[in-house]
Amino acid sequence: MKEIIGTSNKLLEINLSTQTVEVSYISEADREQYLGGKGLGLKLLYDRLEPGIDPLGENNTIAFMMGVFMGSGAACTGRFDAVTKSPLTNIMVTSSCGGPFGMAYKTAGYDGLLITGKSDKPVQIVIDESGAKIEDASHLWGKDTQETQTELKLDKNQGAMVIGPAGENLVKFANVTSGSRYLGRGGIGAVMGSKKVKAIVATGKAFKIVPKNKELFEQTKKLGGKYIKKNNITSHLYKNYGTNGHVNLCNKANILPVNNFKDSSHESAYSVSGEMFKIKHKQKPSTCKPCSIVCGHKGEFEGGKIKKIPEYETTALFGPNLGIFDTEAIVAWNEECGLYGIDTISMGNIIGYLMEASEKDIIQTNLQFGKKEGISEIIKNTVYRKNLGKDIAEGLKSLSEKYGGKDFAIHVKGLEMSAYDPRGAWGQGLSYAVANRGACHLSAPLFTLEATLGYINPYTTLSKSTLVDYFEKMMSAINSLHTCQFTSFAYMLEPFVAKNTPNILLGKSIELIPNVALALMDISVYNKIFEAITGIKLSQAEMFVAGDRVHTLERYMNTREGISKKDDTLPSRMLNEGRLSDKKNHTVPLEKMLIKYYRIKGYDKNGVPTQLTLRKLGIV
Repeated sequence: MKEIIGTSNKLLEINLSTQTVEVSYISEADREQYLGGKGLGLKLLYDRLEPGIDPLGENNTIAFMMGVFMGSGAACTGRFDAVTKSPLTNIMVTSSCGGPFGMAYKTAGYDGLLITGKSDKPVQIVIDESGAKIEDASHLWGKDTQETQTELKLDKNQGAMVIGPAGENLVKFANVTSGSRYLGRGGIGAVMGSKKVKAIVATGKAFKIVPKNKELFEQTKKLGGKYIKKNNITSHLYKNYGTNGHVNLCNKANILPVNNFKDSSHESAYSVSGEMFKIKHKQKPSTCKPCSIVCGHKGEFEGGKIKKIPEYETTALFGPNLGIFDTEAIVAWNEECGLYGIDTISMGNIIGYLMEASEKDIIQTNLQFGKKEGISEIIKNTVYRKNLGKDIAEGLKSLSEKYGGKDFAIHVKGLEMSAYDPRGAWGQGLSYAVANRGACHLSAPLFTLEATLGYINPYTTLSKSTLVDYFEKMMSAINSLHTCQFTSFAYMLEPFVAKNTPNILLGKSIELIPNVALALMDISVYNKIFEAITGIKLSQAEMFVAGDRVHTLERYMNTREGISKKDDTLPSRMLNEGRLSDKKNHTVPLEKMLIKYYRIKGYDKNGVPTQLTLRKLGIV
């Protein structure tokens, strides 16, 4: 097996309109400034895309970026990133995925893949170390995601990305499947469908990734593994219960969505919790490779069938958010969405909206809170754009603008909200409002500090703007290196200072003197692994600057599409209505946090990065 020392910096660029394949290379400057993954994907598209293009037109480009960490053998590094302009939101969307494609592509000798143009017939792209071929895929068109992967007859050295019928029919929240993992948000599957790309297959294991500094790599890898084994979330909660371990935590913290976010806790929540899934369905690990956290699981269901256990977001949004507490039903809908290739976060939110719209006689359907009838039908109709499904396929923002009920349409910037109610975590409210891709819980996941871990007071604006800024930088860096964001629990909380400071003192320090407390946090496992693999010197401070650069570039690209302060808001329900079970009737006091946030980020009063900020970060 041949070796790649560090990174290949090699890109394949495919133009489907001209049916051409070119090889290009990542510059040393771009590698240093944007790291890899999400960051490099955004920079490559910034250099190529004109503002205002049609996301489903031939001029849109999808970048699939493997990141520096992939293939190195470091913990939890089987993830890759996709970047494109979203047909759902009309702004940039980035999405992270596990699954076998990334590792196969990286070990075929490439760090990135860019696809532009449009084919006039269904195609599959077949890639190995010698390059890429564009082949006919008419025989695959119409098949679901698992039928497609079965038909491809993949061997142990191969990985694929495929779309299902939702992507083919340009459902604007269609996703992309690799194995049983997904590029879930923002309609990346629809972009592939618009280009008539049914599948991308990579044959890997031609190259072995070798760090430039093997000694530093092994030392840091060992330390990171030690932290993961010690941390309660990474070594216990996720390993035993998967991300559904959040159900009971969120219910207790009053941030679990119930009945289209009317409420945030329910006495029946335990019946769909990770603990119940483990007892009832004998769940076992089924996760990305390589992985030390093991958050993915499978279990036994009716008829002895082995099925994938849904992630927390799916369970919460198809469960309590719809007033349903039936694990078998939630798993069935999760499976349907997976086969069709459709985002469960968006679909669960939309069904919640439809139930309330029906309740208020805005839209006539047979959907009701607490009733399972009609849900499978509405999912299928959406995928095939049948009846009301034609409008649902355009997304929640468009649907509510056409039929009414915008006050209870739970989205930000057109992206349906993930399953943490910000009225019980005000910092998360700010994070949702300003997140670049829309209502994203992964941009700056403050709900962990505010609610599920309880380090800081969720009902204060104190330090929340500073904390959102800090986590935006960190998560942008992590998604550019690229590794699993769940490692941050271990890499941030297990080093000496954080580990040996009492939780109440650590929390108060973060609230009262956030800049001092955060400066003392040691997350150098990340930058040291990057340095060991690439040979590029990267301090923790420099890593945060790179994360800031990535996040600000994405914001700047969005402002060129018209995004500004008017869009940095929350659903009316979060700003004007208290939760039913909240006697204090809390809502999110967004404006105060937003003004301070803009100042910290170096944006003007309208939320646009200033020229000084862009120059300081080297963007312009």
